[in-house]
Amino acid sequence: MASVITASEPSWIAPFAGLSPRRFNKLVTTVRRESVADGHRGRPWSLSLEDRILLVVVYWRTNLTMRQLAPLFGVSRSAACRIIDHLGPLLALQPRQRFRKDTVLIVDGTLVPTRDRTIAEQSKNYRYSTAHQVVIDADSRLVVVIGRPLPGNRHDCRGWAESGTKDAVGTTITIADGGYQGTGLVIPHRRQKGRNLPAWKEEHNRSHKRVRARVEHTFARMKGWKILRDCRLKGDGVHHAMLGIARLHNLALAG
Repeated sequence: MASVITASEPSWIAPFAGLSPRRFNKLVTTVRRESVADGHRGRPWSLSLEDRILLVVVYWRTNLTMRQLAPLFGVSRSAACRIIDHLGPLLALQPRQRFRKDTVLIVDGTLVPTRDRTIAEQSKNYRYSTAHQVVIDADSRLVVVIGRPLPGNRHDCRGWAESGTKDAVGTTITIADGGYQGTGLVIPHRRQKGRNLPAWKEEHNRSHKRVRARVEHTFARMKGWKILRDCRLKGDGVHHAMLGIARLHNLALAG
């Protein structure tokens, strides 16, 4: 079966991966090193590593079914499924372990509609979803931490601790919205009933809102990957997709 999409044609890379061929090749080199350490055994893959990575990226970008995706790469549906299961974790973003003393982070939660109801719950978008805590560097706007997915009915102030994000960030200064009240994060000033905020607090809230908007812009770019609008993956699949898309987002942002 002949393939339609292949990484040997650079014109296919940018529309699906959002990366230049040079950046994509660097990603392939890194994954090749990690896959050797992974020690995969068994029959050789029918596709090159470049094409397998592109297959995973195309799946995340388009959210096609295996029946639709497999013929585009000239493989069977089961082979496409195995490639996604194997490479998804290898493409995952590794959380940053240390932060500079002057680093300022921004955190917010986002919902991903997920069909696996063992990990999802009905949320405020009226769909079964998983909730993800995403932390970016306020200066570089790179994603630095993504917490473990939680059921979509978890409030952000609970998700901050339960997803492991709090432990990953440590004592680094972190900006958040008003939903994180009581967590010790930097949140907007709250107006008491019947009282107006002083002018300096209003100005601080406006500044806080402008900076915090950067994480919303990150969500907008990540949600351009259609798998985050209706994820059919089971178990850790949605987490690996979030981490992998964050890694691709960072590579694209770094130029």
